[in-house]
Amino acid sequence: MGAESQEQVEYRLMIRDMPAGERPRERLKYYGAGALSTGELLAIILRVGVHGESVLQVANRLLARYGGLAGLARASFTDLCAERGVGEAKAAQLKAALELGRRLLVASPQERPQVKSPADAANLLSLDMGMLEQEEMRVILLDTRNRVLAIETVYRGSLNSAVVRIGELFRAAIRSNCAAVILAHNHPSGDPSPSPEDIHLTRDAVRAGRLLGIEVLDHLIIGQGQYVSLKERGLGF
Repeated sequence: MGAESQEQVEYRLMIRDMPAGERPRERLKYYGAGALSTGELLAIILRVGVHGESVLQVANRLLARYGGLAGLARASFTDLCAERGVGEAKAAQLKAALELGRRLLVASPQERPQVKSPADAANLLSLDMGMLEQEEMRVILLDTRNRVLAIETVYRGSLNSAVVRIGELFRAAIRSNCAAVILAHNHPSGDPSPSPEDIHLTRDAVRAGRLLGIEVLDHLIIGQGQYVSLKERGLGF
Protein backbone atom coordinates (compact mmCIF):
# COMPACT_ATOMS: atom_id res chain seq x y z
CA MET A 1 0.00 0.00 0.00
CA GLY A 2 1.16 3.55 -0.72
CA ALA A 3 1.86 6.11 1.95
CA GLU A 4 -1.12 7.88 3.43
CA SER A 5 -1.70 11.47 2.45
CA GLN A 6 -1.47 14.14 5.15
CA GLU A 7 -5.25 14.55 4.97
CA GLN A 8 -5.82 10.84 5.56
CA VAL A 9 -3.43 10.83 8.52
CA GLU A 10 -5.13 13.87 10.09
CA TYR A 11 -8.59 12.36 9.63
CA ARG A 12 -7.50 9.00 11.06
CA LEU A 13 -5.93 10.62 14.10
CA MET A 14 -8.93 12.77 14.89
CA ILE A 15 -11.58 10.03 14.65
CA ARG A 16 -9.62 7.02 15.88
CA ASP A 17 -11.77 6.73 18.99
CA MET A 18 -15.06 6.73 17.09
CA PRO A 19 -16.73 3.41 16.19
CA ALA A 20 -16.34 2.70 12.48
CA GLY A 21 -20.08 2.89 11.91
CA GLU A 22 -20.26 6.38 13.37
CA ARG A 23 -17.47 8.05 11.40
CA PRO A 24 -18.94 10.78 9.16
CA ARG A 25 -17.03 9.94 5.98
CA GLU A 26 -17.77 6.25 6.24
CA ARG A 27 -21.43 6.93 6.99
CA LEU A 28 -21.66 9.19 3.94
CA LYS A 29 -19.95 6.56 1.79
CA TYR A 30 -22.28 3.73 2.76
CA TYR A 31 -25.56 5.50 3.54
CA GLY A 32 -25.47 8.71 1.52
CA ALA A 33 -25.24 12.35 2.58
CA GLY A 34 -28.92 12.47 3.52
CA ALA A 35 -28.33 10.07 6.41
CA LEU A 36 -25.89 12.44 8.12
CA SER A 37 -26.75 15.12 10.66
CA THR A 38 -25.89 18.75 9.97
CA GLY A 39 -23.03 18.44 12.45
CA GLU A 40 -21.60 15.41 10.67
CA LEU A 41 -21.73 17.13 7.28
CA LEU A 42 -20.04 20.17 8.74
CA ALA A 43 -17.39 17.96 10.32
CA ILE A 44 -16.50 16.54 6.90
CA ILE A 45 -15.95 20.06 5.58
CA LEU A 46 -13.82 21.05 8.60
CA ARG A 47 -11.84 17.76 8.33
CA VAL A 48 -9.94 17.93 11.65
CA GLY A 49 -10.55 19.08 15.18
CA VAL A 50 -8.22 20.62 17.73
CA HIS A 51 -6.44 19.35 20.82
CA GLY A 52 -9.04 18.09 23.27
CA GLU A 53 -11.97 18.52 20.88
CA SER A 54 -12.90 16.26 17.96
CA VAL A 55 -13.93 17.71 14.62
CA LEU A 56 -17.52 16.62 15.31
CA GLN A 57 -17.47 18.50 18.60
CA VAL A 58 -16.11 21.58 16.85
CA ALA A 59 -18.87 21.35 14.25
CA ASN A 60 -21.65 21.00 16.83
CA ARG A 61 -20.19 23.84 18.90
CA LEU A 62 -20.29 26.15 15.88
CA LEU A 63 -23.87 25.17 15.07
CA ALA A 64 -24.98 25.84 18.65
CA ARG A 65 -23.09 29.14 18.87
CA TYR A 66 -24.49 30.57 15.64
CA GLY A 67 -27.94 29.00 15.77
CA GLY A 68 -27.55 26.53 12.90
CA LEU A 69 -26.55 26.85 9.28
CA ALA A 70 -28.42 30.12 8.73
CA GLY A 71 -26.44 31.74 11.52
CA LEU A 72 -23.18 30.34 10.21
CA ALA A 73 -23.98 31.72 6.77
CA ARG A 74 -24.47 35.20 8.25
CA ALA A 75 -21.32 35.08 10.38
CA SER A 76 -18.47 37.19 9.08
CA PHE A 77 -15.24 35.66 7.83
CA THR A 78 -13.41 37.40 10.67
CA ASP A 79 -15.74 35.98 13.32
CA LEU A 80 -15.30 32.45 11.98
CA CYS A 81 -11.52 32.80 11.87
CA ALA A 82 -11.56 33.73 15.54
CA GLU A 83 -13.33 30.52 16.55
CA ARG A 84 -11.18 27.87 18.20
CA GLY A 85 -10.45 25.11 15.70
CA VAL A 86 -11.34 27.13 12.60
CA GLY A 87 -8.82 29.66 11.28
CA GLU A 88 -8.64 31.16 7.79
CA ALA A 89 -8.51 27.93 5.76
CA LYS A 90 -11.52 26.32 7.43
CA ALA A 91 -13.44 29.61 7.47
CA ALA A 92 -12.94 29.83 3.71
CA GLN A 93 -14.12 26.22 3.27
CA LEU A 94 -17.23 26.91 5.34
CA LYS A 95 -18.08 30.10 3.48
CA ALA A 96 -17.56 28.41 0.10
CA ALA A 97 -19.76 25.41 1.01
CA LEU A 98 -22.56 27.60 2.38
CA GLU A 99 -22.46 29.85 -0.67
CA LEU A 100 -22.71 26.83 -2.97
CA GLY A 101 -25.78 25.72 -1.04
CA ARG A 102 -27.32 29.17 -1.35
CA ARG A 103 -26.68 29.29 -5.10
CA LEU A 104 -28.21 25.84 -5.54
CA LEU A 105 -31.33 27.02 -3.72
CA VAL A 106 -31.58 30.08 -5.96
CA ALA A 107 -30.90 28.08 -9.12
CA SER A 108 -33.47 25.38 -8.28
CA PRO A 109 -36.46 27.01 -6.57
CA GLN A 110 -38.58 23.95 -7.33
CA GLU A 111 -36.34 21.97 -4.97
CA ARG A 112 -37.01 24.23 -2.00
CA PRO A 113 -38.80 22.54 0.89
CA GLN A 114 -42.54 23.14 0.87
CA VAL A 115 -44.35 23.59 4.16
CA LYS A 116 -47.75 21.90 4.07
CA SER A 117 -48.26 21.36 7.78
CA PRO A 118 -46.89 22.38 11.19
CA ALA A 119 -44.95 19.11 11.22
CA ASP A 120 -43.14 20.11 8.01
CA ALA A 121 -42.03 23.37 9.62
CA ALA A 122 -41.06 21.66 12.86
CA ASN A 123 -38.94 19.13 10.97
CA LEU A 124 -36.89 21.98 9.50
CA LEU A 125 -36.11 23.39 12.94
CA SER A 126 -36.38 20.80 15.69
CA LEU A 127 -32.99 19.15 15.32
CA ASP A 128 -31.10 22.39 15.96
CA MET A 129 -33.54 24.32 18.12
CA GLY A 130 -34.49 21.47 20.42
CA MET A 131 -30.94 21.34 21.81
CA LEU A 132 -30.30 25.08 22.27
CA GLU A 133 -29.46 26.26 25.78
CA GLN A 134 -31.00 29.70 25.30
CA GLU A 135 -34.14 30.91 23.62
CA GLU A 136 -34.12 31.90 19.97
CA MET A 137 -36.79 33.28 17.71
CA ARG A 138 -36.61 32.26 14.05
CA VAL A 139 -38.76 33.23 11.10
CA ILE A 140 -39.34 30.92 8.14
CA LEU A 141 -39.84 33.00 4.99
CA LEU A 142 -42.22 31.47 2.44
CA ASP A 143 -43.23 32.22 -1.14
CA THR A 144 -46.78 32.09 -2.51
CA ARG A 145 -46.60 28.28 -2.69
CA ASN A 146 -45.30 27.97 0.87
CA ARG A 147 -41.82 27.05 -0.34
CA VAL A 148 -39.00 28.03 1.99
CA LEU A 149 -37.04 31.07 0.88
CA ALA A 150 -34.90 31.35 4.00
CA ILE A 151 -34.87 30.86 7.75
CA GLU A 152 -33.80 33.91 9.74
CA THR A 153 -32.79 34.08 13.39
CA VAL A 154 -34.16 37.37 14.72
CA TYR A 155 -33.64 37.10 18.49
CA ARG A 156 -31.45 35.27 20.98
CA GLY A 157 -31.87 35.32 24.74
CA SER A 158 -34.91 35.66 26.97
CA LEU A 159 -37.95 36.22 24.78
CA ASN A 160 -41.16 37.93 25.78
CA SER A 161 -43.57 40.38 24.23
CA ALA A 162 -41.84 43.29 25.99
CA VAL A 163 -38.47 42.41 24.45
CA VAL A 164 -39.38 41.30 20.93
CA ARG A 165 -40.10 44.17 18.56
CA ILE A 166 -42.76 43.11 16.09
CA GLY A 167 -41.07 45.10 13.33
CA GLU A 168 -37.96 42.93 13.66
CA LEU A 169 -40.01 39.81 12.97
CA PHE A 170 -40.99 41.17 9.56
CA ARG A 171 -37.80 42.97 8.52
CA ALA A 172 -36.41 40.07 6.48
CA ALA A 173 -39.87 39.20 5.17
CA ILE A 174 -40.33 42.69 3.78
CA ARG A 175 -36.82 42.73 2.33
CA SER A 176 -37.42 39.36 0.63
CA ASN A 177 -40.92 40.32 -0.53
CA CYS A 178 -42.20 36.99 0.80
CA ALA A 179 -45.87 36.04 0.97
CA ALA A 180 -46.02 34.42 4.38
CA VAL A 181 -43.99 33.60 7.46
CA ILE A 182 -43.94 31.02 10.23
CA LEU A 183 -42.60 32.10 13.60
CA ALA A 184 -40.78 29.63 15.81
CA HIS A 185 -38.98 29.78 19.11
CA ASN A 186 -37.65 27.20 21.52
CA HIS A 187 -38.10 26.53 25.22
CA PRO A 188 -34.73 25.40 26.62
CA SER A 189 -36.58 23.64 29.44
CA GLY A 190 -37.74 21.12 26.84
CA ASP A 191 -41.43 21.78 27.59
CA PRO A 192 -43.09 23.45 24.58
CA SER A 193 -46.24 24.51 26.46
CA PRO A 194 -47.13 28.07 25.38
CA SER A 195 -47.00 30.83 27.96
CA PRO A 196 -49.39 33.83 28.10
CA GLU A 197 -46.53 35.93 26.69
CA ASP A 198 -46.17 33.54 23.74
CA ILE A 199 -49.86 33.90 22.94
CA HIS A 200 -49.73 37.68 23.28
CA LEU A 201 -46.72 37.89 20.96
CA THR A 202 -48.48 35.68 18.42
CA ARG A 203 -51.60 37.85 18.47
CA ASP A 204 -49.55 41.01 17.90
CA ALA A 205 -47.59 39.39 15.06
CA VAL A 206 -50.74 38.17 13.31
CA ARG A 207 -52.24 41.67 13.47
CA ALA A 208 -49.06 43.26 12.14
CA GLY A 209 -48.86 40.72 9.34
CA ARG A 210 -52.34 41.60 8.19
CA LEU A 211 -51.40 45.28 7.99
CA LEU A 212 -48.27 44.43 6.00
CA GLY A 213 -49.95 41.92 3.69
CA ILE A 214 -47.76 39.10 5.00
CA GLU A 215 -49.65 36.16 6.44
CA VAL A 216 -48.45 34.62 9.68
CA LEU A 217 -49.25 30.97 9.07
CA ASP A 218 -48.21 29.65 12.47
CA HIS A 219 -46.11 30.11 15.56
CA LEU A 220 -44.29 26.99 16.69
CA ILE A 221 -42.76 26.39 20.09
CA ILE A 222 -39.97 23.84 19.94
CA GLY A 223 -39.09 21.60 22.88
CA GLN A 224 -36.88 18.56 23.15
CA GLY A 225 -38.35 16.05 20.72
CA GLN A 226 -41.74 17.78 20.64
CA TYR A 227 -43.40 20.98 19.50
CA VAL A 228 -46.63 22.93 19.82
CA SER A 229 -48.42 24.71 16.98
CA LEU A 230 -50.29 27.74 18.31
CA LYS A 231 -52.32 27.80 15.09
CA GLU A 232 -53.56 24.26 15.67
CA ARG A 233 -54.54 25.20 19.21
CA GLY A 234 -56.22 28.39 18.14
CA LEU A 235 -53.99 30.51 20.39
CA GLY A 236 -53.37 34.00 19.09
CA PHE A 237 -55.00 33.36 15.71
